[in-house]
Amino acid sequence: MTAPPPTEPATSGPPALGKAPTARLADVDALRGFALLGILMVNISFFASGYTLLDMPDPARSAWHDHVASGIVAFFFEAKFYLLFSFLFGYSFTLLLNSAAARGLSFRPRFLRRLGGLFLIGVANAVLLFHGDILVTYALLGLLLFLVRGISPRRALWVAGIVTGVIALVLLTLAVLVAVIDGASAGPTAAERATMLADGRDATEAMRGGLGSVVGERLSSLPTAFPLILFFQGPLAFSAFLVGLAAGKHRVLDHTAAADPDAYRRRLKLIQLVGFPVGLAGSLAYTFAGDENLFAPIAHIVSAPFLTAAYVATLLRVFRTARGARLAEVLARPGRMALTNYLSQSLLCGLIFTGAGLGLIGHLPYAGMIAVAVGIFAVQVGWSAWWMRRFRIGPVEWLLRAATHLERPALRA
Repeated sequence: MTAPPPTEPATSGPPALGKAPTARLADVDALRGFALLGILMVNISFFASGYTLLDMPDPARSAWHDHVASGIVAFFFEAKFYLLFSFLFGYSFTLLLNSAAARGLSFRPRFLRRLGGLFLIGVANAVLLFHGDILVTYALLGLLLFLVRGISPRRALWVAGIVTGVIALVLLTLAVLVAVIDGASAGPTAAERATMLADGRDATEAMRGGLGSVVGERLSSLPTAFPLILFFQGPLAFSAFLVGLAAGKHRVLDHTAAADPDAYRRRLKLIQLVGFPVGLAGSLAYTFAGDENLFAPIAHIVSAPFLTAAYVATLLRVFRTARGARLAEVLARPGRMALTNYLSQSLLCGLIFTGAGLGLIGHLPYAGMIAVAVGIFAVQVGWSAWWMRRFRIGPVEWLLRAATHLERPALRA
């Protein structure tokens, strides 16, 4: 349940004061495109079943291939891509600062209006499209990011680590208390499980109804979804904001800014060498430890940033190859209009799975659901290429920029 970072024009570094930036940082756009695919792989399950939000297995997906497919998504995607989006939000924040300084513009009122626009878009998304919207949380956390914008990169990394550690410690304390009180393998009682299954059936049936029924289900799900996002994903997302802020101040996603290209490549290799073993070990525990193991999610929280960092380092190295450059170009197209594509993912999933469209909720196996996600992303890649050949920015980005600058921005390329 995540959202894309802001996508204002990005530069490869702070330009001279008074000179407008002229080029986007292509790697940032490509990483956004990659993140769009990853987040869709996770979010689509909330449209395809009424049981997902309740963290219950869907009885309609109990075959071995369903378990394999869901395990793949949990292992490689869950809890990684909202961190990537959040990292890019923090990184893009530094680019917005640089852009405002280069143009001699006042940053504060424009950024606050931007957050206000993001908040309103998030409210509409949560009510109409996806109860797992995180745009509202991003808008609120963006205020905090603005307040600490002067923090040093080193201190930002320390604070990010402390926030993540505190969340892990809180969950560890709760897990220990549950283990002591109810037993190490405590889980829902038979009565509680029956109630949750009934709630999952009711949610599924509601989403099989018309538009009014779907919106009603979205609204009724908010008390369950929003606290999870605000108090669990929110602090972890803010940690990633801070890491992105620190990275942006050092321009780590701009390989052309590296004083020593060889040292830059060695740092990427080091991130891979550390990130993959730690991150994959945490994913292994999370995926195969079982739903009733209360300690596996804690290992996942601590290790997921390492795997996310390894993904980024790997892509940055791949993008420097001939074939990787073509891949980066493909991914950058949807990444340049990430907010539009994020919202359109919810719209398309709603049309495919709910009764407002095809009504396929509960009818597809897990592997079929993954295939739909890949198909949606493929459509977005093609649609984004078509759009960006004709227009400067995506349609929702255009609205957000208009609200930010209180003017009608140019749309045609």
